[in-house]
Order: sequence, then C-alpha cells, then structure tokens
Amino acid sequence: QVQLVESGGGLVQAGGSLRVSCADSGRTWIIYTMAWFRQAPGKEREFVAAISWTGRSTRYADSVKGRFTISRDNAKNTMYLQMNSLKPEDTAVYYCALGSGTVISPLRSDYRYWGQGTQVTVSS
Repeated sequence: QVQLVESGGGLVQAGGSLRVSCADSGRTWIIYTMAWFRQAPGKEREFVAAISWTGRSTRYADSVKGRFTISRDNAKNTMYLQMNSLKPEDTAVYYCALGSGTVISPLRSDYRYWGQGTQVTVSS
C-alpha cells in the first residue's frame, strides 16, 4: 500500500532556502512519475514540479523555474524539493504525489496517490 509522507516544511525568511522531502514505505513507486503540488489559502492546488521515474527528466512551473529543484532517490523511496530564493508567494501547503504512469504531467488528475502535505511559510 502506498503511503506518502512529507516532511521538512517550516518558516523561513524571504530569500532563504528550504528542502522538503516525501517518503513512501511502498515498493512500487520507482517506475512512476512523482510530483510536487502546492495550495495556498483560498487558492486552487497548483503544479510545482515533476520528475520521471529515472530522475533524468523534470518539469517545473514557470513560477519556480530556476529557484526550485526536484530530485529523487529510488533506493530510499524518497523525493525531494530544494527551494531556494524563496518568496512570500511561495507560502503554501506542499503536497507530494505519485502518478500511475510515466508521463511527466502537470495535471492533478494524472496523480493517483497524495501525501497529507507540509506547510511552508515564507516571511517578508
């Protein structure tokens, strides 16, 4: 059974860095695309970044391109999101998601399993 657990969120000042992680105790995720989404208060959940099962292909939302880096360690069943040059508008609950295929998609509907989320707050 897939169980995704995010960690590493917290409070950081604008311009700072933070790394969030997503771990899973299952054994099948390595062949599927993984992604990060985020949801700010009063807003829709939005795509942040996605990574192929090999880790060699990635995709980013324009709003985070050049500042965030997605990676994964399949040996540890863990995915990461390194966030640099954080801005107050990056404040949100960050969710990891596991897809059911190999397409690197920005669509929520292409992801079958979701974590509970971790709060990231960027102060100005």
